[in-house]
Amino acid sequence: MKASIKERSMFVLGIAICFAVAGVSVLLETLIPGDLLGASIIALFMGTIINSFFHPKWIKPALKFTSKKILKGAIILLGASLSINTIMSVGKMTFFVMIFTFAMCFGGGFFIRKLFGLNWKLSNLISAGTGICGGSAVAALAPVIDAEDKDVAFAMSSTFLFDMVMVALYPIMGRALGMSDIAYGIWAGTSVNDTASVVASGYAFSEAAGDFATMVKLTRTIAIIPTILVFAYISTRVKQKELKATNSGQKVNMVKIIPWFICGFLLLAILNSVGWIPAAASGIIKSTSKFLMVTALAAIGLGTSITDFKKAGLKPMFYGITIDTLVTLTALIVVWCMGLM
Repeated sequence: MKASIKERSMFVLGIAICFAVAGVSVLLETLIPGDLLGASIIALFMGTIINSFFHPKWIKPALKFTSKKILKGAIILLGASLSINTIMSVGKMTFFVMIFTFAMCFGGGFFIRKLFGLNWKLSNLISAGTGICGGSAVAALAPVIDAEDKDVAFAMSSTFLFDMVMVALYPIMGRALGMSDIAYGIWAGTSVNDTASVVASGYAFSEAAGDFATMVKLTRTIAIIPTILVFAYISTRVKQKELKATNSGQKVNMVKIIPWFICGFLLLAILNSVGWIPAAASGIIKSTSKFLMVTALAAIGLGTSITDFKKAGLKPMFYGITIDTLVTLTALIVVWCMGLM
């Protein structure tokens, strides 16, 4: 009984450490000017650094719970901040551009990943981060496809490094190309990864471009819904084949395979779309979801060592840079073909 109480105490302490890292990360985010560094990536890197010096075995159960269970709870709550009606507010032209960028992310990524020798889970995490909404998309997709924590860390790092460079280069390139505020807003909103980076790069060009880029980004975030559903189906099919291959006489348990937390995510998204969730409540739920997601990423960082990054090499980074560059060029070409520049 004493051992059980001790284990529970260590479990709670481990979770508390994850929340503490998340809290410090949120604080540091407010101290860094220009919204260049989000709390999610701070928590991930801080956790990785801490793990280099502090990695006791007793914390592993707490890290697993936080990075899996709490992350799923954060995803469910994320649905309350999404509204399908947002698509209508920015017009069909934005949706048209996003079709091509998504095709490049996932379609082009399917073939490009083979050149870099990456597994399909890691490559699609990077593609989701690039095509949808940076770290939030990576974190949302990870439990659906049962991605390993180290793959989540690699995908987050890849999208972060590209954003850091593009926040500085996008306004310069936009002015050099003589882009209008709307053209630049669509370009930045559909090709820069993280929301904070979209805001930073958008307003660095002009206030009007920043407003439009933010709206485009919100519309782009809606794509997380069909993306999760598609990959839930793909992951289920993969698991079915694996079970049939290893246990020919064993039936597939669909209840255990299907990621049911997606139902909660979709339910809240639908309720928010029809206006059943008050705006004030939606804002609170979104903030809670964001903090829980930062906490889960802190746990992933605490379970990932710098050695893991060294073993992975530069291939994930080069893959991410390649996909990001292709998406940037694709969005620019489509905007130009639409006559908006």
